[in-house]
Amino acid sequence: MDSLSYSFVPKSSLHPKNKPRRPAAAAAVSLKVSSILIKNKQETITQPPPQPLNTTTTPPPRQARKPVAPPSLAATILNAVDHFINNFIDPPLKPSVDPRHVLSGNFSPVDELPPTACQVVEGALPPSLDGAYIRNGPNPQFLPRGPYHLYDGDGMLHAVKISKGEATLCSRYVKTYKYEVERERGFPVIPSLFSGFNGLAASAARGLVSVARLLAGQFDLANGVGSANTSVALIGGKLYALGESDLPYLIKIDKNGEIYTLGRHDFDGKLAVNMTAHPKIDPKTGETFAFRNGPLPPFLTFFRINADGEKQPDVPIFSMKSPSLVHDFAITENYAIFSEILIEVNPSAIMAGGYPVRANPRKVPRIGVIRRYATDESEMRWFEVPGFNAIHAINAWDENGGDAVVMVAPNVLSVEHMLERMDLIHSSIEKVRIDMKNGTVSRHPLSAGNLDFGVINPASVGKKHKYIYAAVADPAPKLAGLVKLDISISENGRRRDCVVANRMFGDSCFGGEPFFVARQHENVSGADEDDGYVVSIVHNENTKESRLMVMDAKSTNLDVVAAVTLPRRVPYGFHGLFVPEAHLI
Repeated sequence: MDSLSYSFVPKSSLHPKNKPRRPAAAAAVSLKVSSILIKNKQETITQPPPQPLNTTTTPPPRQARKPVAPPSLAATILNAVDHFINNFIDPPLKPSVDPRHVLSGNFSPVDELPPTACQVVEGALPPSLDGAYIRNGPNPQFLPRGPYHLYDGDGMLHAVKISKGEATLCSRYVKTYKYEVERERGFPVIPSLFSGFNGLAASAARGLVSVARLLAGQFDLANGVGSANTSVALIGGKLYALGESDLPYLIKIDKNGEIYTLGRHDFDGKLAVNMTAHPKIDPKTGETFAFRNGPLPPFLTFFRINADGEKQPDVPIFSMKSPSLVHDFAITENYAIFSEILIEVNPSAIMAGGYPVRANPRKVPRIGVIRRYATDESEMRWFEVPGFNAIHAINAWDENGGDAVVMVAPNVLSVEHMLERMDLIHSSIEKVRIDMKNGTVSRHPLSAGNLDFGVINPASVGKKHKYIYAAVADPAPKLAGLVKLDISISENGRRRDCVVANRMFGDSCFGGEPFFVARQHENVSGADEDDGYVVSIVHNENTKESRLMVMDAKSTNLDVVAAVTLPRRVPYGFHGLFVPEAHLI
């Protein structure tokens, strides 16, 4: 593998996973702290006045934030109760919720950064990359006072704006209601789903504190409680930051690379409560297909947004009998495809001293297929697929005129470890074929590797494609490299590993989700599917340096075309998107 590695550190460096672990019991002692606003002063740069946007929706100018007022008597009492819960009733003893473990290394948060010049240190940025690569991820604005899970942090967007071969980095929080109300008060007030409810005693105590905060007017549930920390999507020509526990937040990036949050968006009152962080955009029609998922019936609701950004009526799916966690889905030219996995959102489990999000081993995973223009769930069909737990979906397409559908997705083995021991899970990319006439399901793996965050050329969404670019977990949630798969190798009954190219980032270097950017952004007749670039942000844990890596998507080694050193490190995150210049303003 050394010949395929790309590293900017000496290979003799100590790998971080070999570091000794701190005893878990130390967590209870270490967290007797009050709420602290995270501020990396060495990374703070004075922000120049923002340039006006060339748009009909001009955001208000940024103003200096008022000093935080001293907490009220009610807030002081509730913060003390919260402190007692975090230290004596439910201290963060598990590594999965211990902030000293979860927020170590490059998972630790950073402060905001105004547009700052980057340095191209290798190659040259191609003209196809004029635009912005935007990556979303959790970045808590306060030092956690108790249990903290990786999924709970405030959303922060890191945007690398590229123009004429030059790049700038800007990092800004998504200004959600949660972020703003907690920033104004100077301490966390909204409970966290993944770390705030663990067992009956802790859940009851935190539930009472949350009710008291509501009654004291510290926050309002009607304004949403999400962090918008998962992904970014271009819907109806507008850019949104997404997190599946809330509505989308409209954002804007100006010509200088500055990021603005324009507000929570409900599509003229037609979108209620929340929306998936993984909508699918049909490149042919411009439509966006999406869903929402929740703990109350209907547990799944399907809908679409037309090319003009107008939401169409909901299609509630009552045939999903339990509140399964549906994080992603796929579309074809005729269908939408959902995976009902073992992970369930079950608040009643708290009564038994359990966790509200957990695996149900008695359940049989299913795949649901519904026509994408269905007006009700009568056309929904479910197919049992034992052992198939797809958290993410890569793509899907129709075969035989719609008589069969094929979906490609990473199947998460040992899915019960997804929340607490991500280092133990293995995701094997599989191809699943469903015969819509006789109901038979066939499946086979495309690679033996531990692969996730698979992406394709966006022009191929919903139709048959050939190539996948996926991240190599080493182990999850760290991503040590990228591979390219040619899924045509597995056709005609052949069962072979489909990896045709790879690039490991090097010793102590880890990246994020890859994203494919076509050399020609418009659909050019005759252009090869893999004619373009794969981009990812890679961090060197020895030098503490982050780089934007641009790789040749056609080459057998995913050759580096350009490497851009970012002005400060970018924490590991979730999902991203490249937006061409023409669609930014």
